[in-house]
Amino acid sequence: MDHADVVVVGAGLAGLAAAHRLTRAGVRVSVLEAAPVVGGTTTTERIDGFRLDRTSALLSSAYPELRRVGALGDLPLRMFSPGVLVHQGGRLQRTGETGSSPFALRGVGGAFTVARALASAPRPRQLDQARLGASLARLAGTPVRRVLARPERTVADVLYGRGLPARTVHGFLRPLLSALLADPELTTSSRCADLVLRGYARGRLCIPAGGADALPLRLAESLPEGTVRTGVRVTDVAVNRVVTEGHGEISCRSVLVATGGRAAAGLLPGLRVPSYRPLTVVHHAAPEAPLTDPALLLDADRGGPVAYTAVMSEVDPLRAPEGRALVSSTVLGAPPEDADRAVRRHLSALYGTPTDDWELLAVHHDPEAVPAMPPPHDPRRPVRLLAGLYVCGAHRDTATVQGALFSGRRAAQSILSDLGIRHDQAAAALSAAA
Repeated sequence: MDHADVVVVGAGLAGLAAAHRLTRAGVRVSVLEAAPVVGGTTTTERIDGFRLDRTSALLSSAYPELRRVGALGDLPLRMFSPGVLVHQGGRLQRTGETGSSPFALRGVGGAFTVARALASAPRPRQLDQARLGASLARLAGTPVRRVLARPERTVADVLYGRGLPARTVHGFLRPLLSALLADPELTTSSRCADLVLRGYARGRLCIPAGGADALPLRLAESLPEGTVRTGVRVTDVAVNRVVTEGHGEISCRSVLVATGGRAAAGLLPGLRVPSYRPLTVVHHAAPEAPLTDPALLLDADRGGPVAYTAVMSEVDPLRAPEGRALVSSTVLGAPPEDADRAVRRHLSALYGTPTDDWELLAVHHDPEAVPAMPPPHDPRRPVRLLAGLYVCGAHRDTATVQGALFSGRRAAQSILSDLGIRHDQAAAALSAAA
């Protein structure tokens, strides 16, 4: 452990992705993680047969890095239903997709289908769906470089200037972007929002089978044995060494700091600490699924603390033991007072069913869950500080899984270049990234 070509500090998604790229190029890597497990914020807790993600981990099946990172190419993903369900004015409507899919609700109100709802919908709503579909299709086909060249303001400032009616903005775009950006006030850069919405338009919302920690575990398992060391805290870094707490000094040729933004700034004086958006994830066990469709349900009315929710055991049956249902709900911010009662009351209205017999499994709050991306925001912030010293993470890119993975790839390519190691295939993939 006293020498490596490259020492990666932090075993989150960015650091593991970089280590995966470097080891494939023949570089000897040591990954040091202070926590007892890999994953950073992307971890999953197991309680009584339930698998509970500690933070919201919505992916898009169109994320390029899920295909480009070899260890993730065959990662099992569980898809949400096309589009989303939006609760507005006391009703549920499916939107954000071109067709219609049947779904069933249990409890108050009985069962009904989206097809029936669309058949009885007034003509303006059908026109709204057609306009929305065309808008999403245009965005899906827009190259990333063109998205990044657009004028940049906050999402809230540009939301009503995209040619869509106000009812579509209120009933779809605002609640969806609030969920995907963890930003209820929509103060995020409009360019970053367009990148996130482009990913939504090009694929399907999904989650890793078995839990969010499947991502970092798959990456860690792809590395040579002994590459990752957990429980090792790094206290100081330089271009040719790292100092650890209780494990001595490790010499190297390069250091990559792949921690969260605040920890990275502690090791790299002068690095800007980003602001963060807090998230609270509340998990409940229900005796039966209140919604049999594997859908993401958004609240456009903001009628309570929950921004979005899903019956996760319908999306991924591995998340709950047989005969029970897992309902996971996300609050954008700190948990409300008496979180269990407040969230269950809101979920009763959203799902249209009593929740008195639901069991609280866990409340996970992370005050620094998602790096904020207010304008001006550079989604390709430099990963090379100087020859031998690098930094990566979602705080250097977009605050998404795609951003974290791509940041790791950019850092690995920069290291390989400085080490004089040619890897033309990797360089070509990087320059063509979308």
